[in-house]
Amino acid sequence: MNSSIFEALREDHDRQRSLLERLAQTEGDSRARRRLFNELKSELAWHAAAEERHFYVPLIEHDMTQEQARHGIAEHHELDELIEELDGMDMSSPGWLLRARHLFERVDHHLAEEEHKVFQLAGKVLNDRQKARLGGTYREAMKEARGDRAAA
Repeated sequence: MNSSIFEALREDHDRQRSLLERLAQTEGDSRARRRLFNELKSELAWHAAAEERHFYVPLIEHDMTQEQARHGIAEHHELDELIEELDGMDMSSPGWLLRARHLFERVDHHLAEEEHKVFQLAGKVLNDRQKARLGGTYREAMKEARGDRAAA
């Protein structure tokens, strides 16, 4: 499928939102909570790495998008720290759910900011060929990261 970087990123954003919603519905130190948290952790890590390389790095080259690209990368690091903090906590504790909710809010903020701010600016600095090429390279990176196991 030959789609733009924006479509590719939105698909993964939707996948992350779905994982967040499903994780929020879990309780205690359950098998479902562990599985969903591990899946979310992987998805966020793979997405951040691929997005930085195939979206943010090209945007850093342009004055109009440099600041937003750097901000997005900084937010990825903030999310990494929250994930690491949750990893070290007891999943059945009330504190885990509190920190998880903070993570959910931060992820939601990050995705919304990208979709409503960064995509608009990026659309002005990237031409159609670049958008399509970056969409392809991003998708390939994600396919490789996931071990080709899930395209759905």
